[in-house]
Amino acid sequence: MDFGYTSEQEALRQEVIDWIAENMTAEIFAEMKGGEGGGETRQRGRGSLVSELFKKIGAKGWLGISWPKKYGGQDGDRLSQYIVEEEFARVGIQVGGGGSGSPVIMAAGTEEQKDYFIPRLISGEISLAFGFTEPQAGADLGSLQCRAVKDGDEWVINGQKMYTSAAHSATHFYLMARTDTNAPKHRGISIFLFPMDTPGITVRPLWTIQSDPVAPLGTTYGTARTNETFLENVRVPATALLGEENMGWYVGAMGLNLDRVGASRYLISVRRDEDIINWVKENKLGDFSPADDPAIMDKLAELWIEAQVCRLMTVRSMSMIEHDETFTYEGSAEKVWAPEHGVRTAEAITQMLGPYTQLMNGSHAAIADGLYSHQLMGAFQSGINHGSVQVMRDQISRRGLGMPRG
Repeated sequence: MDFGYTSEQEALRQEVIDWIAENMTAEIFAEMKGGEGGGETRQRGRGSLVSELFKKIGAKGWLGISWPKKYGGQDGDRLSQYIVEEEFARVGIQVGGGGSGSPVIMAAGTEEQKDYFIPRLISGEISLAFGFTEPQAGADLGSLQCRAVKDGDEWVINGQKMYTSAAHSATHFYLMARTDTNAPKHRGISIFLFPMDTPGITVRPLWTIQSDPVAPLGTTYGTARTNETFLENVRVPATALLGEENMGWYVGAMGLNLDRVGASRYLISVRRDEDIINWVKENKLGDFSPADDPAIMDKLAELWIEAQVCRLMTVRSMSMIEHDETFTYEGSAEKVWAPEHGVRTAEAITQMLGPYTQLMNGSHAAIADGLYSHQLMGAFQSGINHGSVQVMRDQISRRGLGMPRG
């Protein structure tokens, strides 16, 4: 089996790399560094330089390559999309549709929801804030208490959400709420899609450890701000329901699984491997050259091999989806291996570079603007975000190995 790319695919990658070098100007990077977002800022407001860049990317046919044309895609193959998505993700631009909520809307949405949301999510015209976690319900979403009550042709929602990181900038809410209090905890939950400017929504900032100093652009989990969001008698139409009523936990789990597939999610865990290898090739710490240290080079080789496992797991998942195969535990397996690898990489870099990795953004002696220092602060979050690795291991054991529920 050949795990490499064809000459045509490599040519596509080089075309994208060259295009990015020509079109990603210093002014665009400066705009992306601005605002409250910190290391993961995406300036997409109408008329912004980044929004204009997206128009150019769309003109090249690179937005949502594998999506159907009727929803704003190109009817292309998943691997081509992966290649394009990977190179843009390296400079902080998301072009694939993965991680945006589009896959679950495609899988569970009505035709009207698909027609409205998917083209706009792919183009970046709209974005979603994910309302999952609550003060008493983190990794165990079956314990959530945010309530949605049917009132004629509307739902009335009351409750609180925590860590809704995009709530202050997103255009729409992707919200899980309890719709049947008498059902078992993993039933009686539904998902709703509705605008963030719906009356009754209050968003309050929660400033993170990355806010002072702000993490450099490209830091994984480097956002300076997340939010707590309150919903008081928020009325949404019945058409806001995504999937079947009371089946939201299962729809949400499917959506998280699908959103884990793609280059953006893959690079969250392996981008620092690439960064540290390139840094070691070209830099010294005073008179010390890390590239001359056998222990460091051996560790870098080990991490690189683990990163290739991440890539192969991602490509396997994409291939399964491409060929309409049953996709059950594979996304969960990626969610265990890749984040834990990212943590190992962050810790190993700290050991390789020593005290210099404690210097944060703004310090005159900081390495790569403090990237590795800020990365270490955010790395452990990856084992919780988007589903904890403990919950993922349970899903692997039951869905992949057929083991009974504990």
